[in-house]
Amino acid sequence: MIWILSSRWAEEKECKLCGSRSIVISDALGVCNKCLVENGVEALKIILDAHRESRGRFGLPGEPPRDPGGVPCGLCGNNCIIPAGGKGFCGLVENRDGRIVRLAGTPDRGVVTWYYDPLPTNCVADWVCPGCTGVGYPEYSYSSRGAERGYYNLAVFYGACNLDCLYCQNWQYRNMTRELSPIRTARELASAVNDRVSCVCYFGGDPSPQMQHALEASRIMVEEKRGRILRVCWETNGLMNNVFLDKAVELSLETGGIVKFDIKAWTPTIYRALTGVDCKKIFENLERAIRRFDERPEVPLVTVSTLLVPGYVGVSEVEKIAEFIASLNPNVPYRLLAFHPDYLMSDLPTTSRRHAEECLKASRRAGLRRVSIGNVHILSNIEYDYY
Repeated sequence: MIWILSSRWAEEKECKLCGSRSIVISDALGVCNKCLVENGVEALKIILDAHRESRGRFGLPGEPPRDPGGVPCGLCGNNCIIPAGGKGFCGLVENRDGRIVRLAGTPDRGVVTWYYDPLPTNCVADWVCPGCTGVGYPEYSYSSRGAERGYYNLAVFYGACNLDCLYCQNWQYRNMTRELSPIRTARELASAVNDRVSCVCYFGGDPSPQMQHALEASRIMVEEKRGRILRVCWETNGLMNNVFLDKAVELSLETGGIVKFDIKAWTPTIYRALTGVDCKKIFENLERAIRRFDERPEVPLVTVSTLLVPGYVGVSEVEKIAEFIASLNPNVPYRLLAFHPDYLMSDLPTTSRRHAEECLKASRRAGLRRVSIGNVHILSNIEYDYY
């Protein structure tokens, strides 16, 4: 299958528009960064075929449906208008005879698994969170210094997503969506919290298509564990309904948790090329969450991360994201993550050390005060243009 890791990153691939060749052009996209920026309309015509192929294997729509005679879903920022007999982009919603039917993501039906992850863990916010640093002690952490050793993060993996990242590290969630399995109720999930669990983090896939399930599970958890520390965290693309976002932010604010936004790119054509959807709603939601950042200064309410995809997410993309964050609040922590080739973009190299370091400088230059590089163990010394 074409998502098996390969050594093709060392080969130059050709842009189908301008004919340039580079090791940081992915065959899955078929076009280079420059064409995406300067000739986005034509570039996306090529790239969206890759998303249709990616999703077709799992019985999912190639793009968010916009059928004039369809029924609106409204559950997330994609705002799908689903045709008769069709599915929403996430694969969990159907239009049956003009009626929206939610196959999963409700309090009674979540496509989800979970496991106990010992603290400290490799969470994207591990450098600023109570569970891994002791920040916020004693209200939000059991540890007065360092990590909460002996405690666990309940890592909740949701088996659906409202993006289609062609480099997805957890691409297997698509099998869960297709099979609608395993199904668990919100109460079953909440019952997984024991006395050694000090935080729960929703990821996937993404929690966005199943927020009703996650919010109900969180409500039960917090209610039943009142009087002791239980942080509620979200690792998300941010493409959720405003109402659900506000509830997630409120839960994290109350419990000492963090809303961790994974921002893929700044330029709309690059964002859509990588994910298959538009990014406007995501930046609106990020701004909405950051507005409340100063309500709890001891533990950051919001963090942001960006995966440094060679050839596509370089210095200029990162600097613009950082400028946006800094314009809202320069104290928001920003994590730059090293890319590892996977899924349909296994023909790219890992992020180079130079690429990461230049992005770090650019983020600080943009005005952010708290920036770090994650996944440093996979940084390479491979030379390529990082824009």
